[in-house]
Amino acid sequence: MAAKTQKLSAFVWEGKDRKGNKTKGEISGSNLALVKAQLRKQGIIPAKVKRKPKPLFGGSKKITPFDIAMFTRQLATMMKAGVPLVQSFDIVADGLENKGLQELILAIRNDVSAGTSFAGSLKRHPKYFDDLYCNLVESGEKAGALEQMLERIATYLEKTEILKKKVKKAMTYPIAVIVVAIVVTAILLVKVVPQFESLFAGFGADLPVFTQFIIGISEWMQKWWFMVLLGIVGSIFLFKEAKRKSAKFSDLVDKYVLKLPIVGEILDKSAVAKFGRVLSTTFASGVPLVDALESVAGATGNAVYRDAVLQIKNDVSSGTQLQASMRQTGVFPVMAVQLTAIGEESGNLDDMLARVAEHYEAVVDDMVDNLTALMEPMIMVVLGVLVGGLIIGMYLPIFQMGQVV
Repeated sequence: MAAKTQKLSAFVWEGKDRKGNKTKGEISGSNLALVKAQLRKQGIIPAKVKRKPKPLFGGSKKITPFDIAMFTRQLATMMKAGVPLVQSFDIVADGLENKGLQELILAIRNDVSAGTSFAGSLKRHPKYFDDLYCNLVESGEKAGALEQMLERIATYLEKTEILKKKVKKAMTYPIAVIVVAIVVTAILLVKVVPQFESLFAGFGADLPVFTQFIIGISEWMQKWWFMVLLGIVGSIFLFKEAKRKSAKFSDLVDKYVLKLPIVGEILDKSAVAKFGRVLSTTFASGVPLVDALESVAGATGNAVYRDAVLQIKNDVSSGTQLQASMRQTGVFPVMAVQLTAIGEESGNLDDMLARVAEHYEAVVDDMVDNLTALMEPMIMVVLGVLVGGLIIGMYLPIFQMGQVV
């Protein structure tokens, strides 16, 4: 059994080099004695060594999925160049500015150096390496083709994160339009309309119905704006909590979000792309189809497709062809089913699934670009209608006075 790995900490030191010159720096180590010994090996006589204090606010940068993808790509490149695994960890960690990621890689390096398998070390960090990642690495280690497996994983992670970024961009634009419209309208109702209201008070005549309606909304907003703001924030918080804690509610949201115009179609196509990408990667890595489908179910990012993939898994387990089961679910596009059928018939399923992923990733890319181009004039139209409507409502009494005069 491998010894328990000691956690690395950052130390700052001051001392003299071989020429007697004063120097200082920062080093990672598990304890003070080992750090001093490491410095002496480097030809430095340590005068002062202490644990680096943690900052009061902030700290290490957050480790993102893109960081994990970059780490995987660099590690694959090192191993393909013939660099041993442990040394590859050192080289990759040495070139990183993200201290959190650096500490993570060094912790994995220490585990591997102590005799733990690479996959076993990764499983100790489930926050950054999911079951799919660990299982693929384990398959690569057993097959003696770890560098090829890491390259496949890196490609999968890069493609998946790029797709997620595009989908996030598609979701952000409509929300941005709504937020900007609400903020601008609220400012006008609370700050601008009251100025006109005080002006109209001296007219001594009935105001137009539209103007009275706007003034009524303005007075209500001035009185209850805090409750409105609290209600919006509270609704967002309750929605997130309900989605996080209630699987039934989360599944219901996933079902109806696919029916949204434009955005729903983007999410639908991205789920198909993820299905193709993950299944292609796992199947090409030698994972049995039924086991691969288990990994795919949780990676599609939508409950509708998760349930469909689990149904496909059960069908395939009982002898049904993959493409036939996909068609029976009724959620996969015809092209995805046809390409899968060609892959099964030709014995080249992983390649055809990769083509499914590439096609629908390109479709999502085009749809996001079209949405971006569409949203720019839409923002102008929405703001124009809201702001223009308020301005017209405020100037109607002035226009009427001009006609009377």
